[in-house]
Amino acid sequence: MDEKARPVGVFDSGVGGISVLRELIQQMPDEDYIYFGDSQNAPYGTQDPEQVRQLTIRNVEYLMELGAKSVVVACNTATSAAVAILRKMYPELPLVGMEPAIKPAVLHKPGSRIVVMATPMTLRQEKFRLLLDRYKEQAEIIPLPCPGLMEFIERGDLEGEDLRQYLTELFQQLGQKPIDGIVLGCTHYPFARRMIQEVAGDQVKIFDGGEGTAREMKRRLKAAGLLREGSGRGKVTFLNSRNTNEEFALCEQLLRQT
Repeated sequence: MDEKARPVGVFDSGVGGISVLRELIQQMPDEDYIYFGDSQNAPYGTQDPEQVRQLTIRNVEYLMELGAKSVVVACNTATSAAVAILRKMYPELPLVGMEPAIKPAVLHKPGSRIVVMATPMTLRQEKFRLLLDRYKEQAEIIPLPCPGLMEFIERGDLEGEDLRQYLTELFQQLGQKPIDGIVLGCTHYPFARRMIQEVAGDQVKIFDGGEGTAREMKRRLKAAGLLREGSGRGKVTFLNSRNTNEEFALCEQLLRQT
């Protein structure tokens, strides 16, 4: 099989990474994609780091066994727990993880007040602390743990009153001082972006790292001579550890969401 014709693997702890898959398709429409969501073991963001590490390694290896020429770990928690180890294990594999989009948020308005929404585990990881330290002199950066938010997206509840109430109570923790930007530090959260914007207010600019991750994967594939171009529109195959019709219907719904 032509190496370029092999699919790009995309892995997430559930359906959230479809927000990254959409960016990948937009930037590399000729590629085929295999998307694997480990919804059976979700959420990763409240689990023990070693458990997340083992699950991530196993699932990335599963995508490689299916013929993936590269892998996007489209999950901030899994990236923090396992990507550095995976790069040592498979140095030839074009592998890209996620990073909260703090840099573009800071550059957009230096000196601003920026909230980073993420899972509790992502915020505890050394990778996040190092990122925070890098930009703490340039802006007021406030980590905001969001336990339970991922589960709304996993249920397909993107605009319900329960979600609005959850977000309202979450932002009340920040006090009355205005915020300038919100960084979505979990790939699930872009699917709740409309509601987050509504609750936070139109004056708040929202940032997520999906576009940058897609650009980086395209760069790595090109550098490795594996970028597929001019083949006609590629196809997407969804796989999920929960393996139910409802799960696959949600995947298709989220991929088509505007």
